[in-house]
Amino acid sequence: MTTEADILAALRNVKTPSGAPLTVDGAVSGLTLSGSKVFVSITGDPAHGAAWESVRQAAVEAIERTPGVERAIVTLTAERGPAPAAKSAAVGGAPAPAALEHVRFIVAVGSGKGGVGKSTTAANLALGLAAQNWRVGLLDADIYGPSAPRLLGISGKPQVEGGKLVPMEAHGVKVMSIGFLIDEETPMIWRGPMVAQALTQLLGEVVWGELDALVVDMPPGTGDVQLTLSQKVPLSGAIIVSTPQDLALVDARRAIAMFRKVNAPVLGVIENMSYFLCPHCGERTDIFSHGGARRDAERLGAPFLGEIPLDAVIRETADEGRPVVSSAPQGPHAAIYLGLAAKVKALLERQGRNAPTPLSAP
Repeated sequence: MTTEADILAALRNVKTPSGAPLTVDGAVSGLTLSGSKVFVSITGDPAHGAAWESVRQAAVEAIERTPGVERAIVTLTAERGPAPAAKSAAVGGAPAPAALEHVRFIVAVGSGKGGVGKSTTAANLALGLAAQNWRVGLLDADIYGPSAPRLLGISGKPQVEGGKLVPMEAHGVKVMSIGFLIDEETPMIWRGPMVAQALTQLLGEVVWGELDALVVDMPPGTGDVQLTLSQKVPLSGAIIVSTPQDLALVDARRAIAMFRKVNAPVLGVIENMSYFLCPHCGERTDIFSHGGARRDAERLGAPFLGEIPLDAVIRETADEGRPVVSSAPQGPHAAIYLGLAAKVKALLERQGRNAPTPLSAP
């Protein structure tokens, strides 16, 4: 079995721009092994970004030559060096990765806070778009808490083709997640820049092929991943998922403001867990209040896409890896997601792709 010592031995043969061995220079951090996959972070001076990118590539090659290693993901962070240079290095505005050249629309599904059902919504929305004869991909961009493998019932590891990862497929959708590359219980103890670089690689080093839509399941909040995505790829729009309670709506408003700040169109707001219908008596209960997302959307000038109830069927099918749009396509719950997907498809077809928006780092 490959060990950390084996990886460090391989990296000793990689030279930094100063000519020192990579391990001696203290640039290696965040070394994680998961079976035949290796994750490494390299910290370099952003003032010499091109030279450090060559170091990163050399590190990938050195690690993948190590017996027992199938795939190496090496991220390049810029935590050292003068503050002005580090700030400019964080600014995006680069062209979209070549892997996304044949993707018509890229849609971010985000939320201001966790626990609002964003990932379940993103998965069923992707399946809903696929049900309308679209070629669809789903990127699980939550590096710390990937959920796509469990939500879609996918196990195993992606294949490597020409040095790039081939997406897994389930329910008619291409899927990529960091969860395919690590064990389910392995924590990703990475700093923000490492996470942003990992997202860039999941976008650019995956054979997405021709897609009508790539749905990106974002982590909650308004941090590094959101900023990286908005600057590195031409987002066609963002969908915000929130529950109707005030605490969730406050964070949802922040998410809307963030996407607007980077000129990503807000396609609309979805109110999840909007109400509960008792399966026995049919009585309706607004557990988390009701209508707050609609009111906020109207006040902020964003489209309100619809309501999704709090229902055990949606939860159970998600936990079992059989999203309700796929497992019960003729049922009432699937009809809700299919209706949302139809609205999103219509909105996307009325507007084209946007260029990545440069934004000064705070």
